[in-house]
Amino acid sequence: MAEEQYSKYEKARIIGARALQLAYGAPPLVKVPEGMINPIDLAELEFDNGAIPITILREE
Repeated sequence: MAEEQYSKYEKARIIGARALQLAYGAPPLVKVPEGMINPIDLAELEFDNGAIPITILREE
């Protein structure tokens, strides 16, 4: 699967949306490292691993 390039604004929106889901109790999609409790850090980890189930639709 080809890695898609996101703008810094798209990346921030994806991580922010996922962090909110995690803060409200959504289960993590990656193995959580010991001591990681910040939902933003966890959302960034999921983003880096390509595990976030959020897509960006662009009009061309």
